[in-house]
Amino acid sequence: MRYSLLAGGKRVCPIFCIAACELVGGTLPVAMPSACALEMIHTMSLIHDDLPCMDDGDLRRGKPTNHKVYGEAVAVLAGDALLALAFEHIAAETKGVNPSQIVRPIRELGRSIGAEGIVAGQVADICSEGMSNISLKELEFIHLHKTACLLEASVVLGAIMGGGTNEEIEKLRSFARSTGLLFQVMDDILDVTKSSLELGKTTGKDVLAHKVTYPKLLGVEKSREFATCVEVGSIRKCFHL
Repeated sequence: MRYSLLAGGKRVCPIFCIAACELVGGTLPVAMPSACALEMIHTMSLIHDDLPCMDDGDLRRGKPTNHKVYGEAVAVLAGDALLALAFEHIAAETKGVNPSQIVRPIRELGRSIGAEGIVAGQVADICSEGMSNISLKELEFIHLHKTACLLEASVVLGAIMGGGTNEEIEKLRSFARSTGLLFQVMDDILDVTKSSLELGKTTGKDVLAHKVTYPKLLGVEKSREFATCVEVGSIRKCFHL
């Protein structure tokens, strides 16, 4: 668990959680348990995503993947344990808020990583392997669930813990959803334009698995244009420009 959780990474989910909390008037200590829990869940998803039965990755965050070091069985269990610890950590360590205020974040988190969130996106991703007739809408479904859902949960948890209004929470949700999609488009582009050494993770897996990606569907340049449209659109939605 420690090997993967403390291996580095961008910490995007915790940063989004803390920033959203502070944006609505909350404080760092209130957000920190949720921020840590989100990183545990993100790490769990990476451990499981790298397994041979999934994407079969050899490198993550510049180091051998969990199953390469500890074996597949321990890697699965490490991911399961991080998932359980995430919910325990929120419940046990969140201070300074009414206990009833913790229920909603836990529900949001559960929804974002279960059959309506990451799992749905992962299943759709697996089912799309080898298919040549995937539409842009279907590809968007995969990544809105597989990638954007956890970013969405990050800002929602932070905003709830910070005491944000429903309107503030929904604006942040919309922003994070578009940002998650943008992240995935750029990740697909980097996968075909950068090396494993440059990114610190195994590249080219999607091509080998015959998965549909944005560059495969649109081409690299059109994918970059699409990313720009998503970025501008997310800002407009959030700030009503």
